[in-house]
Parts: sequence; structure tokens; C-alpha cells
Amino acid sequence: MRIETLVLGDVRTNCYLLINEETLETIVIDPADRADVIGRKAVDEGLMLKAVLLTHGHGDHILAVSDLKRDFGVKVYGAEAEKELLLDPAQNLSKALFGVSVTVEPDVLLKDGQEFEEAGISLRMLLTPGHTPGGCCYYQPKEKALFSGDTLFCGSIGRTDFPGGSLSALVRSVKEKLLTLPEDVKVYPGHEETTTIGHEKKYNPYMG
Repeated sequence: MRIETLVLGDVRTNCYLLINEETLETIVIDPADRADVIGRKAVDEGLMLKAVLLTHGHGDHILAVSDLKRDFGVKVYGAEAEKELLLDPAQNLSKALFGVSVTVEPDVLLKDGQEFEEAGISLRMLLTPGHTPGGCCYYQPKEKALFSGDTLFCGSIGRTDFPGGSLSALVRSVKEKLLTLPEDVKVYPGHEETTTIGHEKKYNPYMG
């Protein structure tokens, strides 16, 4: 598996491409914006977009979903617990922050701990509520890669002042679901730079 990062949208969201190097089948995690940029990269590099995985439903992570589904026929995955937020432009803040009402109805709704395979890549969904009620992370054990959305950042955690947010729930999610992973797991967050589980256990001020 090869991981490539596109930084997209007004708030510089990390959009990750998980590429099966044998087949070039590709998973897109959090297509934040600019479906044209994602699509052009796919065409230029011969990538076959197979699925979209959403870590949560906020507008800055979902703006390109509908265009990718229309143009490439991708299957959209999200947490079952996030469905209500994904379908409500008021809760997902797309209207308030970006002036457009965006809704997403996932093709596949995942439960906590559910394992699945797309593009020949095996993943496990970890439900990590706190930033949103149904926020989640995706873990790839073989590559020791965690895609943490806005749950865990380098030296920080996601904000909890949006609808449905809870600081206590978010801290509990990180401690119980993420910091129990091996310390050498690399963390790919929704914004800013990558980190590792070991680094966050040692230095993240919210984990004291």
C-alpha cells in the first residue's frame, strides 16, 4: 500500500489516497474539496478509485464526495453513528461554513470494530466519538497506519465546540481506542502533520 496526501479546501484538510501498488485500485479518505484535483491525479497516474472513507461528516471533509461518486462510481463508507450528521447540513456545518448545503448518504454504514476490505486493502473502523457523535478512525494493521480524521492530531485533539461535540468523550476515545495501538503506528490526521501513537502517548497534553 502506498499513501499519498492531497491538502484540499479552505481549511487545508488532508485527503489521503491509499493505493494498492499491485492493482492501482485506490481508496480516498476524506475528499475535502476539489474533486477535479483528485480526479485529475487518478487519471494522470492510472489510479482506479474504488471507495471513499469518511472519518466524520463535517463539511470540510465531504465537499467532493458527490462529484467523485458521480464521476467514478465510488462506494462511500461512513460510521453508522454519523449518518444523522451526514444527512443534515446544519449539523455538518456545510451551509454555515461554506455556504452550500451538502448531504452524504453512505453506501456502507460501519459499526465499531468492523473489519472490511476495499481495493485489496484490509481496514478496521474504530468508532471515536467526541469531535462528532459518530467520528471514527481507520486502522491498517499491516502497514501500521491510522487515519485519525479530527479525533487525534500531532500534540492535540479535535475541537469539541461544534454540535454533538464532547471533550470528555473525545479524550476517552483517544485513550481507550487509539493509545492502546502499537507505539510505532503512524498517525495520519485530518489536518497538519503526521505523528505516531508513541509520540502522542508521551507528549500530547490532553493525555495526562
